[in-house]
Amino acid sequence: MGSRFASHQLSNGLYVSGRPEQPKEKAPTICSTAMPYTGGDIKKSGELGKMFDLHVEKSRKSGPLGNAPSRNTSFGGAASNSGPVSNAGGRSNYSGSLSSSVPGAGGSARAKSNSGPLNKHGEPTKRSSGPQSGGVTPMARQNSGPLPPVLPTTGLITSGPISSGPLNSSGAPRKVSGPLDSAASMKMRATSFAHNQAVTNLNTEDGYSIQGSFPKPILWAVILLFVMGFIAGGFILGAVHNAILLIVVVVIFGFVAALLIWNACWGRRGAIGFVNRYPDADLRTAKDGQYVKVTGVVTCGNFPLESSFQRVPRCVYTSTSLYEYRGWDSKAANTEHRRFTWGLRSMERHAVDFYISDFQSGLRALVKTGYGARVTPYVYESVIIDINPDNKDMSPEFLRWLRERNLSSDDRTMRLKEGYIKEGSTVSVMGVVQRNDNVLMIVPPSEPISTGCQWAKCVLPTNLDGLVLRCEDTSNIDVIPV
Repeated sequence: MGSRFASHQLSNGLYVSGRPEQPKEKAPTICSTAMPYTGGDIKKSGELGKMFDLHVEKSRKSGPLGNAPSRNTSFGGAASNSGPVSNAGGRSNYSGSLSSSVPGAGGSARAKSNSGPLNKHGEPTKRSSGPQSGGVTPMARQNSGPLPPVLPTTGLITSGPISSGPLNSSGAPRKVSGPLDSAASMKMRATSFAHNQAVTNLNTEDGYSIQGSFPKPILWAVILLFVMGFIAGGFILGAVHNAILLIVVVVIFGFVAALLIWNACWGRRGAIGFVNRYPDADLRTAKDGQYVKVTGVVTCGNFPLESSFQRVPRCVYTSTSLYEYRGWDSKAANTEHRRFTWGLRSMERHAVDFYISDFQSGLRALVKTGYGARVTPYVYESVIIDINPDNKDMSPEFLRWLRERNLSSDDRTMRLKEGYIKEGSTVSVMGVVQRNDNVLMIVPPSEPISTGCQWAKCVLPTNLDGLVLRCEDTSNIDVIPV
């Protein structure tokens, strides 16, 4: 009986509709053998080694070829095997070009292997930057510039140049453990302090200044009056032989000169006395914008400091000053250094933001002394070392400190002072209260604060610019752990 639908009989005798399936060609199976253990050597890893342009040694031979044919073809030339091949089939590999199996010679013949394409004569092609000349342009990977050095035997890929640092016997970089060079670390630390925006560099002395106490017009007016008084007194003395006016001018001039000299010597102590006598405020009742004095325990912020010479860690303020004594024929430490006095030669003074816990209220406030803020520090500096031409070689640490700052250590009489405020110290801060989103801060005032005249001590007024820091000698005082 006929049917318009095609049918066919299966091998088990059943009839099914449809046409019989056409036999499909079986896809060629590419067999590869497992590579031996390389021990992490990237040169023995086949394609991975070729990816890094590592050529295998010429002394390495390809393994024995089995009786089964293996074939390799490439657009750019035949790529040979670099490992033992079993009887099942040859292991095809490639280095930047497509490879497949082609019939090859059987038997136990051995051939030298080279990773990379071959030229038309069967020799390995040379890789260079730019197109290659010849009948066929290979598709092999090209390199511009020198080849990288051999990677270490661990096979790890790390950042940075491999050739930096000492090498061991196998050519790999050797890791050296231990501390860094002290001079290099100190220079890096000093550079980081100088260029860090969070650090305030205070490179001026905090001594008493007469010019800051009075406006310049008043000083010039006083000087002019004395000049006119001396001229008039001298003229009267010469004309009528009367020395009363000249004597009065000399007495007044002597009194003013003694007052100025007294303030030059004791003016800084007068400013410190004003800070000590200023009453402490309670931060709970302090209003926004009020000028207050707060005394409490210091806690470091995000960027703690370290003292320059003694290496005291976790500080919020550091100061290291080098002074020189100038004799009759000695060199001057600076342009304003007078003979038979101590002059400042070098100063490193830094301050950063920190926290203070108020003794009165227990509240914690952020003191904004960093980021270039105006700060007037009254911190005690202790004498660390005295150097003269006779004992300059007794302190190698001091000589190292001078060399790091390119300072000469010739026959000079020097004195090194250092002061700091470390975490846990008790500090008095004078500034303006500022509240911002429930954050309590103490910031510098917009204008300098005058101390006023202290008549009992014959101290003239002086201006306190910015935040005022007051700390006693902390070298022999146990700080409060925080």
